[in-house]
Amino acid sequence: MQIESLSLKNFKSLRDVRITELPRLCVVVGANGTGKTTLFSVFGLLKDSMLHGVRPALQSRGGFAEVLSRGVARTEPIEIEIKFRIDIAGVNRLVTYWLVIGEQKGRPVVLREVLRYKRGASGKPFHFIDFRLGEGYAITNEEDFNRPDEELTREEQKVSPDTLAISGLGQFQRFKAANAFRQMIESWHVSNFHINLARGSKEAIGIDDHLSVTGDNLQLVARNLYENHPDLFAQVLDRMKHRVPGVSEVTPKLTEDGRLLLQFRDGAFVDPFIDRFVSDGTLKMFAYLLLLHDPQPHPLLCVEEPENQLYPTLLWELAEEFRAYAQRGGQVIVSTHSPDFLNALHIDEVFWLTKQSGYTQVRRARDDAQLAAYMAEGDQLGYLWKQGFFTGVDPA
Repeated sequence: MQIESLSLKNFKSLRDVRITELPRLCVVVGANGTGKTTLFSVFGLLKDSMLHGVRPALQSRGGFAEVLSRGVARTEPIEIEIKFRIDIAGVNRLVTYWLVIGEQKGRPVVLREVLRYKRGASGKPFHFIDFRLGEGYAITNEEDFNRPDEELTREEQKVSPDTLAISGLGQFQRFKAANAFRQMIESWHVSNFHINLARGSKEAIGIDDHLSVTGDNLQLVARNLYENHPDLFAQVLDRMKHRVPGVSEVTPKLTEDGRLLLQFRDGAFVDPFIDRFVSDGTLKMFAYLLLLHDPQPHPLLCVEEPENQLYPTLLWELAEEFRAYAQRGGQVIVSTHSPDFLNALHIDEVFWLTKQSGYTQVRRARDDAQLAAYMAEGDQLGYLWKQGFFTGVDPA
C-alpha cells in the first residue's frame, strides 16, 4: 500500500489542501500552529471513524464544529480524499476514497462515501462503493475486469447515516475494494508515544503483537519478539548496541508476582538494570526499533516529533531506520522541528507548512529552485532550514 495523494477541505486549518506524489518517507516541517498535528489527525479520524463510527471519532476531537475550519459555515461539509495504490484481486490499482461529512440536526452524518478505481488501462474510474446518508450500493464481482459495466452485480445496502460503509462491507471478502481498504486502515499506526506509559512493569497477560499508539505495552511486545521472532529481536538488539553506547543486552524478565519488565545490561557492569532507570532516549529508541521491526509491518506509520528525548547524533540513524522501513514496503509520515533529523533527508522527502490568512499552505522542498540548487551543491536541509531558506517558516 502507498498513499499517493491527499486532498482536504474544511478540516481545521486545512481549508483547501492537496498534497500529491507522496513519497514512502514523507517528512513535514513547520512552525508551531501551522497544521502538522492537524495533518496527522486526518489519519486518526479516518481510523477511529471506521472502528467506532463518525460521531464518536468527531466527539473525541471536540465535535463537528471544532473540526470544521474556522470561518466556514456549519452547512459546509468536511471532505477527505485519499488516492492510494493497493492490490485488489491480484491487480495493483490506484484507488480513490472520497468521504464527505456534514451535519444534520446537530448530528454528524456521512453525506457521501465513494470508493472508485479504473477497471482497465483507460476510461473513467468506476464507483465500486457509492453511499449517500447511509444508503447505496457495492459491487460484488469487481474482479471480473473483462465484463462490461452493466454486467457487474450491484448489491444495495443500508447503514447508519453516521457509519462508514467500508466499516461494515469491508468485513466481507466479496467486496474486494472495501475489504482491502478496511484492512489497510485497521493497520495504520498513528503514534502518540508517552515515555511514562512505556516505563515500569506490566501484567504478563499473554503477549501483544503490535506496539500500541502510546507505547504502554512495550514490555509485552518485546516479549513477543524475544520469544517468537528471535531473529528480529536480534536485529533490534544489534541496532541498539550501535545506536546507544553501553547497551549490550535487553531482556524481557518475568517477575515472581507475574509481572513483566525489561532488563537492560550495560557491558561495563555485571548486574542489569530495569527500564524504570533507563534514560528516556534509550527507552524511546528501543520502542521505535520494536515498531520498525514488527513481524507484520504497518502499511502506514505516522510519528510526530521523534526527536523528543533523543540525543541529536541519534537522529540521522533514526531517519535511516524510517527510510529502511519505507523501502521494505511501508509508508512513513513524520513531523519534526529538528535540523539534525532534516540533515539526514533527501529533498524529495520533505514538505513544509506555512499559514496564510489563518489557513495552512503546503509546499514541497524539491519544488523550491533555491533549495534544490543548494542541495545539488552538497548542502543539507537542516542547515538550510536554520538559515531561513524555508520561506515562511521560523526555524526558532
